[in-house]
Amino acid sequence: QVQLVESGGGLVQAGGSLRLSCAASGRIFSSYGMGWFRQALGKDREFVAGISWSGGSTDYADYVKGRFTISRDNAKNTVYLQMNSLKPEDTAVYYCAADRGRSPIVALAPGQYDAWGQGTQVTVSQ
Repeated sequence: QVQLVESGGGLVQAGGSLRLSCAASGRIFSSYGMGWFRQALGKDREFVAGISWSGGSTDYADYVKGRFTISRDNAKNTVYLQMNSLKPEDTAVYYCAADRGRSPIVALAPGQYDAWGQGTQVTVSQ
């Protein structure tokens, strides 16, 4: 079972940028599809972005397209989420997740993921 640790969250003004990192343990990281989800206070967890195990496929939620970029570095067992042009509505706890299904298609639902990190808080002020 892969273990995930997120970092890089914090407080930023609207229009600013943050880069989240998710470090994975284990030698089989390269076989996992990876996703980023977020959960705002009082709301359900929602999909943000995902990348297939090969890195050949990515997908984004409409509300982050053009602003966020997901990438992975298999040599470092790390997946990243570059977040630009941040808005107050992006405020949430951000979680990374691992999908061991080896599908060429990015998994969009939380139930398709097998392992989760503890989350990192992102707060965007006006």
